[in-house]
Order: sequence, then structure tokens, then C-alpha cells
Amino acid sequence: MISSIRLYFLGTGGSWPTPQRNTLSVGVRINDEAILFDCGETAQTSLMKSSLSLMRIKKIFITHFHGDHFLGLPGLIQTMSFYGRTEPLEIYGPIGASTVLGNLLSIGYYSLNFEMRIEELKGSGSIDFGDYSVAYAKASHTIPALCYALTEKDYAKLEESKIKELKVPRNLLEKIRKEGSARVNGKTINIEDISAGIRRGRKISYSGDTRRDESLLDLFKNSTVLIHESTGDKTNQSKVISYGHSTGKDAGIQARDSNTKKLILVHFSPRYNDIKPIVDEAKSIFPNVTAAEELMEMEVNIND
Repeated sequence: MISSIRLYFLGTGGSWPTPQRNTLSVGVRINDEAILFDCGETAQTSLMKSSLSLMRIKKIFITHFHGDHFLGLPGLIQTMSFYGRTEPLEIYGPIGASTVLGNLLSIGYYSLNFEMRIEELKGSGSIDFGDYSVAYAKASHTIPALCYALTEKDYAKLEESKIKELKVPRNLLEKIRKEGSARVNGKTINIEDISAGIRRGRKISYSGDTRRDESLLDLFKNSTVLIHESTGDKTNQSKVISYGHSTGKDAGIQARDSNTKKLILVHFSPRYNDIKPIVDEAKSIFPNVTAAEELMEMEVNIND
């Protein structure tokens, strides 16, 4: 069962790093496990400034192979090896991941103490990781790209009075929750016997780089948090869209139409010293908007 989900904004800018913003990378800590969505070139430096340990990272999901989304991988992986990592690292990405990452990670003279598992994701689908799943779908970008959605599994809320009445041992509660039933004193106790209803799992969706596209609404549907790129505002709309990106207004529409609870904007173009026009655009469509800042951290609460 997942007790805590926390977000770490390790890079919030787009295209190239600036003195104000690093290139894109978002960490998600699920209990004691960490996941990265994208790994811009400054990701490991930001990790070292954050409260998220790079050694807890089990999986990395890359949206596409523009440099600002993946060039931090070689340095991060070498540092993991220097720190003595032995646990395998899983890396997921769109078509071409095996070739691009295989070539990138073979640069230089170094050896790893751990196994890297690279998996190419084609089309759309979902991967089950036990307490959560990660779904993916094709983004509307200029090269093969994916958007992702991490969803915590729904789980039954347990009724304390029923547990006591049926004399269910505490050490069997998680077994009943996961398997649906267990034998207690010669009798089968089902989850329905001690349940007080279902708690819906939290959902964190991440756009990577994409134009606004209605085909992504199903992936983003009912997100607790939607982290969506917002490269520019209406003054640069034609250029933003032609390069496969979204405006603040586009991000707001995607949040509104997917029944999202909270929208967090990322991937601001380096041309913007002031991102207020982008944020204002999004808020004109969808009021619950936050502009991500470097090293911002946020707990995703059950009732968010």
C-alpha cells in the first residue's frame, strides 16, 4: 500500500538551461522508491540539492530524445555507479530508445556495477508495477514522443469495528486487502466483510513535449495532478505549435477537459524572463494552476 507520493521539480525549463531554470526533469517518490520522468542535463545536480536521493531511483521514463529531456542520463548513471549501486536500473522510452540510449551510455571509459534494462514503448499501453501502474500514449510532437500517467491502485478502506468484531489479526489485513480474502480461525474472511468502501488512487500525469491533442484526454482523465508543458503564450502561439508544443491556454484546456484537479506548468521557453503571461493564460481557462519553480517539492495528498 502506498502511504506517500511526493513530487520533485528538478528542472522546469525548456530547450536549454538558463541561470533561472534547468532543463526538464520531474522526480516522483512513492514511499521509499523514486522515479524520474525525463532527465535533463542538470538533473543529477538538482537531485543533490533536493531531499530526493538519486540512489532511490528505480525507474526512469523518457518522453523523447530531444536533448533537454535525456542528456542528463550519462552523468547520473556514472554517479550512481561511483556511489556503489548494484541494483538494476530500468529505463523506458519511445521507439529508438535501445539505439539512442545504447550509443549514449557507451560514451567514455567507465564500467557499471549494475544492470541497465532499456525498454522501448510502442503505441499506447500500461505497465503494472504492483501498487501502481504507468500508462503511456503517443504525444503530438515533432519526433516520436510519449506522455505518461502514473496511477496508484484503488484500495479498500478498512472498518476498524468490523475488524475487531471478526477478530481479524492485524498481520492478515494487508493480505486480505491484496488477495481479497484470508482464513481466520477456520473461516474465510473476505474484503467485503471488513471494508468501509474504496479509496480511489492518486494519479500524476506528465505531458512531456506535446501540442494540445484531444486524443490525450483519456490518458490524463481524472488526474490528481497534471504536469503539462507550457512553452509560451498567445504572442508566440504559431511558433509554439509549429515546434510541437503547447501554450498556457492549451495546458489549461487539457486540464479542464480531462477533469484534472490541479495543473502544474513546466517547460517554459528560455525567451521568457517573466512567465506571468503563460500562467495567466492557463488560469483564464482552469483556475487551479501552479507554475513549477526549481527544486519545488509537493506532497500529493489523498484528498487533493
